[in-house]
Amino acid sequence: MKPQITFYLDQRRLKSGNQYPIKLRVWDVLSKKARLYNTAIDSTEMDFNQALTQKPKKEFLVLRSNLDAIKGKAEEIVNELTVFTFDAFERRFTRKTGSGISIIYHFEQIIEKMRSYDQIGTASNYNLSLKSLLKFNQENKRKVSGNITFYEITTDWLNDYENYMVKGNGKSYTTVSMYLRALRTVFNKAIAENEIKVDMYPFGNRKYVIPASKNTKKALNNEQLKSLLKSEPKNEFQQKAKDFWFFSFSCNGMNIKDIALLKYKDIQEGAVRFYRAKTITTTKGSLKPITAYLTGYAQEVIDKYGDANRSPENLVFDIIQPNSTAIEQKRCIQNFTRFINQHINSLCKSEGLPQISTYWARHSYATTCIRRGASMEMIQENLGHGNLNTTKNYFAGFEDETKKEFAAKLMEF
Repeated sequence: MKPQITFYLDQRRLKSGNQYPIKLRVWDVLSKKARLYNTAIDSTEMDFNQALTQKPKKEFLVLRSNLDAIKGKAEEIVNELTVFTFDAFERRFTRKTGSGISIIYHFEQIIEKMRSYDQIGTASNYNLSLKSLLKFNQENKRKVSGNITFYEITTDWLNDYENYMVKGNGKSYTTVSMYLRALRTVFNKAIAENEIKVDMYPFGNRKYVIPASKNTKKALNNEQLKSLLKSEPKNEFQQKAKDFWFFSFSCNGMNIKDIALLKYKDIQEGAVRFYRAKTITTTKGSLKPITAYLTGYAQEVIDKYGDANRSPENLVFDIIQPNSTAIEQKRCIQNFTRFINQHINSLCKSEGLPQISTYWARHSYATTCIRRGASMEMIQENLGHGNLNTTKNYFAGFEDETKKEFAAKLMEF
C-alpha cells in the first residue's frame, strides 16, 4: 500500500500578507504515521483552497502547477522505493535535483556515515578516493563542472583512470585498487537504493577488473627477530619503541589502535581479550573477542608503562585521552605510531636490520606461528580475520632452512 501524499496549510505560523507555509503531507498507511515537509511555498487560505479545486481558475493555475510538480516528484520517489521508509523518502525529497546519479552525493553520504561511526580512517580513504577521481575527470576528461555521474563511468573510463594513476602519476596498483574499491562500493550503494540500473555496473568479468593488490611480505625471520630482541637501545625513545613493537608482536600482532584502546577490564586470567576496532562495526553478526595470552615480556610492558590506576574502565596506556573525540584519538594514535616507527627504525639501522614499521609486528607474528606449525585457521582466529585468504596474505613463506630439512627427509620412507 503506497503512502498517501497531500498538501497541508500550516496555519500555526502566520507570515506577511496573511500567508501560511504549504507543507507536503506524507501519510504512511502501514505505520499510520505522517510527516510534513517544507515546499518553500506560502499561500493565503483562500488561494490554497482555490488552487486545489478540481478546475482552478486562471489566477490560481501557477500555484496549482507548482504544487503538482512537487507532488509528482514525491509520488515518483515513493514508486521508486522498494520499501518505503520516511528516512529514505526524505533523503531523496530534500536533496538537489540530479543528486541520485552523482557519485559526489553518494561518496559524501558514505563519508558522513563512517564519521558518525567514528571510523575516521575509512572516511578519510573514501575522501581521498573521491578527490582522486574528480582530479582525473577534470584533467583527463576536460570536465570543468567538478561532478561525475554514474553514466560517465564506463569500462573505458576506468581503464583510462588506471593508466592516469600508474603511468601518468607513478601511483601503485595498490592505491588504484583502494580508490576503485571505494568507487565500487558507491556503485553498489546506488544500485541497492534503486538510483541506477544494475546494467550500468562497470566492474567484473568482461568489464573492468580492479587490480588485485599484492602485499609485500613484511615479516622478520627468526634470526632477525632474535637480533632485534637482544639489541641494546641507545636511548629511552628506542627502548620504548622496541617495547611496544614487541608488545604488539607478542599479543597476536595487536595493532596500535587496539593497544591504545585497551582497558584494564580487558586483562583477565593472564590474557588480553579485545575486539578489533577496525572491524567491530562490520562483524556485529559474528562478534567474537580475540584472546592473546600474555607473555612475560608483554606483562613487563604493562607493568612498566601501564597506568597506576588499574580500575576496570581505565585505559592501560597513556596514548589517548579518556573521552576524547574520534578525530583526537586518531591524531594521537597516528603520532604514537610514527614515534614507534621512527625509533624502531633507528635501532634496526644500528643492528643492520631492514627498515620496519608497527605493521611488521603483525605480519611477523603470523609468519612465526605458521612456521612453527600453527594452522592457518588458528592464526585467522588469533588475528581476527573474517576471511582465510586475508590471513594467507600475512604469511611471508617458509625459510630456506625449513625447505632444506623437508627435502632431506623426503626420501626417508
